[in-house]
Amino acid sequence: MMNKKNSKLALMLVASAVSVALTGCGSDGDDGKDGIPGLPGGEPAEAIQQLKLEVLSVTYEGDNPTLKVFATNEDDEAVVGLSAFEVKKVAQLIPAGATGAGNSAVWESIGSQKEFIDNKNGSYSFTIETDGFNSELTQRYNIIAQNAMLLDGVTEVPHTELSQDFDGEGYDAKYTKNIVSHDTCANCHAEGEPITTRHSSYFTQETCATCHSTNLSTESQWKHLIHNIHNSNKSFTDKNDKEYTGVTAEALIQNNCQSCHVESEELAESGNWTRIPTMETCTSCHTGIDFEAGQGHSQQSDNSNCIACHNASWTEEIHTGDFVEKKALMDQYGINVDSAIDPTTQNATISIQVVDSNGENVDLNTISAMVQRIEIITNVGPNNVTLGYYGKDSINAIMNGVVDDTKATIEDGKLVYTTSADLKLGTAGSDDETAFSFVGWSMCSENSEFVDCSKVVIDENMDTNDNGEKWLNDNFYTAMKADLAFATLSGSAASMRHVDSVNFTACASCHTPEFEIHKGKQHAGFVMSEQLSHTTDVNDMPIVGVDACAACHTPDGSYAVGFNQGALEMKLHSVHGEQGIIKDCAQCHNDFNLDAFKLKGALATAGNGEYPFVNEGYTTPITATCASCHGFDEIKAHAEGQGGLVNGSYEDANASAQLEFCMGCHAPTIFDHTAMKM
Repeated sequence: MMNKKNSKLALMLVASAVSVALTGCGSDGDDGKDGIPGLPGGEPAEAIQQLKLEVLSVTYEGDNPTLKVFATNEDDEAVVGLSAFEVKKVAQLIPAGATGAGNSAVWESIGSQKEFIDNKNGSYSFTIETDGFNSELTQRYNIIAQNAMLLDGVTEVPHTELSQDFDGEGYDAKYTKNIVSHDTCANCHAEGEPITTRHSSYFTQETCATCHSTNLSTESQWKHLIHNIHNSNKSFTDKNDKEYTGVTAEALIQNNCQSCHVESEELAESGNWTRIPTMETCTSCHTGIDFEAGQGHSQQSDNSNCIACHNASWTEEIHTGDFVEKKALMDQYGINVDSAIDPTTQNATISIQVVDSNGENVDLNTISAMVQRIEIITNVGPNNVTLGYYGKDSINAIMNGVVDDTKATIEDGKLVYTTSADLKLGTAGSDDETAFSFVGWSMCSENSEFVDCSKVVIDENMDTNDNGEKWLNDNFYTAMKADLAFATLSGSAASMRHVDSVNFTACASCHTPEFEIHKGKQHAGFVMSEQLSHTTDVNDMPIVGVDACAACHTPDGSYAVGFNQGALEMKLHSVHGEQGIIKDCAQCHNDFNLDAFKLKGALATAGNGEYPFVNEGYTTPITATCASCHGFDEIKAHAEGQGGLVNGSYEDANASAQLEFCMGCHAPTIFDHTAMKM
């Protein structure tokens, strides 16, 4: 019988034993807790907020391993009495090339076990009968404790997964296949939540990769499936008739391989995706290919010759080059926007200075022919926007390289525009005395360089809708870094919307920093960057909020007014909730600024849903914000019992906006938005 333990753990246990022995010599100290040498003693855990699992040892009787797994809570107290506990999979890693020249390394499932022995000291023993065990291969043990009660029937156990790798004798693994970390997945997928709606019981990509192994069809193997579900090139329906289109994931990561494939010293195989191209992986994104027939690709029957053409550097360049080049274009220029209000006309004059990558001023005349669009949107009252979507002042001051000289001019190298809408500015010091202007812009581009718009604004590059409207296809222009400016009628400090609830870095963790928001027919595409910052954090780093979005996403809604919950307070919740990815407040929020509600009024929450759009109901702000996730019908009775109003008139909802008693009982935090004061 082999009896090999994890070397690191063995040293720890020896050190622990020596420490205990030395402490006992010549000491009159306290007796301490009772226990088993090498493991914590004392009473077992009575509460478990976090379950921590560790494989203490792997021993073998022939081909069958016995695992000793140790379970503790967040206070390192032993957890006794686990019930729904299993080794979901035992898998061994077949090395690259072992199944055929050019083939990637694959996990092969060789066993599982739901039966175990509770040793009553926090440790549990699993003995597993394997099929095809090879001691020369890396062995992975995928262990899962389900969200269930302990055997006491009282203490709840949080769902916990552990995938730990060893060599075939129970020592630390000499090699593994760790291409993407779970932390990368958690940038978009909520930590502590099912990673997909297909399997509501599994939370980590390591579990997914271990199960979706070589034992399944090519389409179901992880190397194919994971790419398939993150792009929209082909869809499929699972055995439960659930369709996977990849549309949502593609909108998030925009086919940017580096959104998931992040280089890391902790991932020995992070570069694997460029080094080992295979037919099975490539066809998950590149469709219309029949390798054996030679359709869409040169004819081949296996992966043996892939690397001859698709070497690592070429593979990386072809898959990441567009994004690297796009970022390089975005970084060439920026804008500095200033605004001032004429006290006589009460119009805002906005000046836009283009700067280069060194911050030096650029004469707009020298590049205006390459500017696809400069879009200027001005609204009033950053905290409780007053002009709505249709009352705001909005103009495309430059379109396809041409300045709208009836409204805007280039003066001293700057673009200058004066608003024409009635801003209806309020009294000094009020929120509605502040006008704020959000400026987005884009530049015509082709083959990774800026070009005169006349070269790309041609019929073959135009998109057309059913009404005959035409606009430049967004492959022929690049959105640039947006900016935001504030101005007041009195000249006093501007009112600004809070940015301490959501930092754009949270958005960028899913969307990437170069995400071109609303790029298309209606907008230039807004690239959120440090240019939008008007405050800094404790480390004096710029905070980029999402406050500029309120220029369009107003309390009166956006283009469909109240029908689509267009107000910023609701829109982000409703859209991200519908996508089924955001399930945890802390994924986006770095804090809740509950005082912000003191400055808000009624929000449009109902509409006719067709042009001409009409608002048909307003809701008090706290209630509307909560309902955007929890549902209006679901919380109506409770909210209206606490001073709120759901889908009433604007006048009634606005009058009740500061009467909501929600925070009298509720004390939400980003980690527990259900927290109460009592």
